[in-house]
Amino acid sequence: MDKLLRKTLSSLVRRGALQVTLPDGTRFTCGDGTGPQVAIRLTDRRAMLALLLDPEMQLGELFMNRRLLVEQGTIYDFLALVLAGARDQPPAWWERCLDKARFLLRHVTTRNDRRRSRANVAHHYDLDDRLYALFLDRDWQYSCAYFETPDQDLEAAQLAKKRHIAAKLVLEPGHSVLDIGCGWGGMFLYLTEIAKVREAFGVTLSTEQLEAATRRAREAGAEGRARFALQDYRDVTGAFDRIVSVGMFEHIGPRFFETYFQTCRKLLAADGVMLLHTIGCSDGPNHPNPWINRHIFPGGYLPPLSEILPAIEKAGLIVTDVEVLRLHYARTLQAWRERFMARRDKALALHGERFCLMWEFYLAMSQTAFEHQDVAVFQIQIARRQDAVSLTRDYIVERENTLRAREPSFADTGHQA
Repeated sequence: MDKLLRKTLSSLVRRGALQVTLPDGTRFTCGDGTGPQVAIRLTDRRAMLALLLDPEMQLGELFMNRRLLVEQGTIYDFLALVLAGARDQPPAWWERCLDKARFLLRHVTTRNDRRRSRANVAHHYDLDDRLYALFLDRDWQYSCAYFETPDQDLEAAQLAKKRHIAAKLVLEPGHSVLDIGCGWGGMFLYLTEIAKVREAFGVTLSTEQLEAATRRAREAGAEGRARFALQDYRDVTGAFDRIVSVGMFEHIGPRFFETYFQTCRKLLAADGVMLLHTIGCSDGPNHPNPWINRHIFPGGYLPPLSEILPAIEKAGLIVTDVEVLRLHYARTLQAWRERFMARRDKALALHGERFCLMWEFYLAMSQTAFEHQDVAVFQIQIARRQDAVSLTRDYIVERENTLRAREPSFADTGHQA
């Protein structure tokens, strides 16, 4: 088993420097020795076997349970070394069998009916809000930021994301907007206070997010225009000029894609526009990551465009624009991870050591997935009519400039969750 582990890691880590210490004290190194050295220790032989048989599931488990210790560098450094080499290295036959089995079971693990959707959301989003305050920006945007320049910080990039989405929605002051998965209400406040929409209705399945969003609207004096409800998207009624959904589609599950877009078509006005912002895969249909599915986002699934677009078409909707944000989320996650680690002592006081290790692994694994694997963010603009938006994309920049000019007074009010 020692030789197999060494062979496996050496095939993955060809560049860089990795030192591995086995349970009996034996050490070996992988890579060409360039860059900072990363050193890990496996504490028992069963940990070695688990890592070999099912790394996709067991690496996070071993790190959380301190059976894989990072003695030099960080878990991010280790994951970056391994995943950078894994792009060109085919998985072992038993890993391919596991992948196939998980793919066949994905409709079971992502069966997000109303009851399971509510439970899945509570698992992640109804954690103590003090945790999210440790690493999110002051507007509590828990989705991919939009970095317009290399040196832009997280606060500015999250504001740019809201501006970019609002511009693509082609908003007018008299419009009504539905936000499916409204989070802590930051997007809503931007649409009501900056884009000046007539009314906005947000739905969420998180009780803590609902409370925060409602409070923020009240404090901003926007409660008459911004309304929120604890409601499943399938139960929303009415008609809306615009629909926006940011970071929620990942919780739908492939068996409900057609239901989701049929619901959106029913709710969207005839000349309406929708903007869907979702994480997805660029390498075709896959299965949910088993570790993420167990500990972080139960029922979650990252869809490829090849599954999203047919569901849009079947619902009688038209795709009017697609933008792929590739490394923007990697930078977002890096900022979150650095902020979390800088305040780790506060997270430790809230949730304990095992939770902190789990959260560190989640942020590090997610960042490296965007950097080294086929994971990206899709922004898909959707309409019911071909002429709902301009035939060229110039209007996006024009509307961003208009919105940007309105932002300073809004930023000065200090809207926070």
